[in-house]
Amino acid sequence: EAIHPGYGFLSENPRFAQAVEDAGLVFIGPSAASMAQLGSKASARAVAIAAGVPVVPGFDGELPDDAAWLAKAREVGFPLLVKSSAGGGGKGMRLVEREAEFLEALAAGRREAKAAFGDDHMLIERRVFPARHVEIQLFGDGHGDVVSLHERECSVQRRHQKVLEEAPSPAVDAELRRRMGEAAVRLAKAVGYRNAGTAEFLLDAEGRF
Repeated sequence: EAIHPGYGFLSENPRFAQAVEDAGLVFIGPSAASMAQLGSKASARAVAIAAGVPVVPGFDGELPDDAAWLAKAREVGFPLLVKSSAGGGGKGMRLVEREAEFLEALAAGRREAKAAFGDDHMLIERRVFPARHVEIQLFGDGHGDVVSLHERECSVQRRHQKVLEEAPSPAVDAELRRRMGEAAVRLAKAVGYRNAGTAEFLLDAEGRF
């Protein structure tokens, strides 16, 4: 009657979720539609901006050639991150400190993203440093309501992979927890999110997320 997909892989694949629903079964997880909206970093940025959720300055659109990408990178400002839109785990991600390194990093990121995800759509974001990685745990009931279950500190990482998670975060007070939770809930409600999910934020030294 129902399929629970585990974590990673099939749990984040909207085509699989849709196939389960089309077969008349219950997919225990987000809907295929909300997964598709949030599964791409470019799409997720657009949803977040429309919902009034703060995002890192950057660019996630299409450009005709490398010269246009370089011009856009100058607008965003260095240092910046080149990131794969399609996947996670640091695949396709490159830190670019100087303009002279940008086009090589973009090409290398595209190759890695294409091999890992079959999709070489890239985006660029200004680097936030120093920063903490703070996640808000969410749960949606599938009927329009979403609650925040507060934060996890996930800043201890190796190769862009979390090594340690700590809850509550030592950097988050009650007021910041409220504001981050409200922003995460707005994002989830914007796509009718169902089941468990996570909104990931960067928290800078001034307390901006």
